[in-house]
Amino acid sequence: MPEGPSVRKFHHLVSPFVGQKVIKTGGSSKKLHPATFQSLWLQDAQVHGKRLFLRFDPDEEMEPLHSNPQNVRGTCQKEGVDPELALGPSAQETSAGPSGSGEPATSRSDGSYDLGTKIPLAGAQRWLEVRFGLFGSIWVNDFSRAKKANKKGDWRDPVPRLVLHFSGGGFLAFYNCQMSWSPPPVIVPTCDILSEKFHRGQALEALRQAQPVCYTLLDQRYFSGLGNIIKNEALYRARIHPLSLGSFLTSASLETLVDHVVEFSKDWLQDKFQGKERHTQIYQKERCPSGHQVMKEMFGPSDGFQRLTWWCPQCQPQLSSKGPQNLLSS
Repeated sequence: MPEGPSVRKFHHLVSPFVGQKVIKTGGSSKKLHPATFQSLWLQDAQVHGKRLFLRFDPDEEMEPLHSNPQNVRGTCQKEGVDPELALGPSAQETSAGPSGSGEPATSRSDGSYDLGTKIPLAGAQRWLEVRFGLFGSIWVNDFSRAKKANKKGDWRDPVPRLVLHFSGGGFLAFYNCQMSWSPPPVIVPTCDILSEKFHRGQALEALRQAQPVCYTLLDQRYFSGLGNIIKNEALYRARIHPLSLGSFLTSASLETLVDHVVEFSKDWLQDKFQGKERHTQIYQKERCPSGHQVMKEMFGPSDGFQRLTWWCPQCQPQLSSKGPQNLLSS
């Protein structure tokens, strides 16, 4: 699943289309019918951690600010569209998302959702929640191309889950994602690692729990947007063993860990905006920057997800159970 910096980049790509009308749709989604978006206006785009939220409104609910087409043009250049790639709603790829007929909602004024289809009814805000899969992405005015042959030896281009063409001349293509209509999002910036309002105190308090810090780091209630790459990199740079219990670590060690979480996340986001590849020191490496052999193992709570973890036994020594220690001095 793309981590916070990637989803922030997706938000950056979508934002120029806010204020434009959807004039044509396509894509392979069957559970969230592409035709549902026809003639809607993209009114807002918000990001929280690993999730992207898009608000769509019909013509009659448009605010006066957007009544003038000159005020709502996006910045994307108009390009030609390959009609074979802008798939119609009859495409057969299965999409993860809310179940339902995909038919447009019938008109009602109570601002609720149809309980069977989860499609917002007339008068309700149409917020689309987008959750990206491992290779999820958004493409602007272009389509993703095959980088290698599939298991059958075919060079088949990925099929977009949803394609939205806008009145400004550009289009968005969504790949490998789950989409569902949702109530208005509740954004909590204090737990978002890329927010200026990220609450360090709350994060530090969570890390002090008597459980491995590699578990706590992936808890989106305190570190929204943090994924496996950021987890591995922050732990290595802080010289903390993944299975160290937070209750045994000193305040200085935990402070340093949070520093590296924020610093690596912001640097990664900046690299994305500049078109650079991310620079990792431990993730998927065989040796650490000091030349030591890197270990790899699945870690996670017994009742939760197990995630591949990379660490250096020499740079990140196992913490004993004798009590608090400062790993930075080891």
